Amino acid sequence: MSSPSAADSNGPKSYFVNFNQDSTSLVVGGQFGYRVLSLESVDFLSEIYNNATEHSCIVERLFSSSLIAVVSLSFPRKLKITHYKKGTEICNYSYTNTILGVKLNRARVVVCLEESLYLHNIRDMKVLHTIRDTPPNPRGLCALSSNSENCYLAYPGSSSVGEVQVFDAMNLTAKIMIHAHDSALAALAFAPSGLSIGTASERGTVIRVFSVSDGSKLFEFRRGVKRCVNISCLSFSMCGHFLLCSSNTETVHIFKLEEASKESIGDGLRLLVATENGFLYIFNFDANVGGELQLYKTHQLDDLNGDQSDGGQKVASGDKAGSESEKVREMERAAEAPPQDAFHFTDDQEYPPLTQNSDLN
Repeated sequence: MSSPSAADSNGPKSYFVNFNQDSTSLVVGGQFGYRVLSLESVDFLSEIYNNATEHSCIVERLFSSSLIAVVSLSFPRKLKITHYKKGTEICNYSYTNTILGVKLNRARVVVCLEESLYLHNIRDMKVLHTIRDTPPNPRGLCALSSNSENCYLAYPGSSSVGEVQVFDAMNLTAKIMIHAHDSALAALAFAPSGLSIGTASERGTVIRVFSVSDGSKLFEFRRGVKRCVNISCLSFSMCGHFLLCSSNTETVHIFKLEEASKESIGDGLRLLVATENGFLYIFNFDANVGGELQLYKTHQLDDLNGDQSDGGQKVASGDKAGSESEKVREMERAAEAPPQDAFHFTDDQEYPPLTQNSDLN
């Protein structure tokens, strides 16, 4: 995954790459705008959507919904929330400084600046809470649990040591502070359940997993002892049995968190690695054997000839989102109590075109 500052129009091509919360799609941002790619088949990538309006440096998709959060290189302080199927901009927010990270789940939108975090209600994008005067965080390091029932936000509590601040993003209260490492944090990731968190420091030799409830250490893995590396990403498998770690050594390590039956893990596991130089590598993974993984397939993300299931349509800037009365009716429907199990993210009525603009100070 690349940062907003990583894209340089005068240097080699660099891309922002990111999987959605359940790893069913991949978003790729760059000078061309951004693309949303389906991962239903690893043999053939299909393009769900293509937006070629502006250089995009941060792109986040909400699960498999039509909601896309975008930050452009031209306007790095502005967040736009769009509905790609309707080709409309739902709202946009401007912040006091460059946006370094955006995280989404079914309840919250989190926007990370260097010394503050903004928490929005995803249903109406109202600012619910602002965490100010955080330690300097120039890389925008933070993590938001994809599980809205255990809706936790994690961010560095120090710029010099590996303190993790965990914040309850639903109840808007501090949860716990975890002293994870002696050196500054380099990567954070929540398990799918939201009940544990993986951490790595700038030294990059030790990966740890902690309980969110009490801060106890659950697992510790040693990545290496002879040299320090720059950890670029931590990610849990969707089943929660594995923790993956990538670094500047061009290697990916997979750690097994617990013993699990073959039935619970299943056959035909694959490891997908998206790189900021525009490639998607797919490896076969046998959890019972381990060792070096076999490369199965490589996709070049800037040279796709796949199906464009939505016609490869592009957002028409300034598209009207319906009459004011239609907006009001959609707002009323969206404000109704959602089902207890989950929001209907595939229902367009869940996210009406608000066409809302706001400057946040």
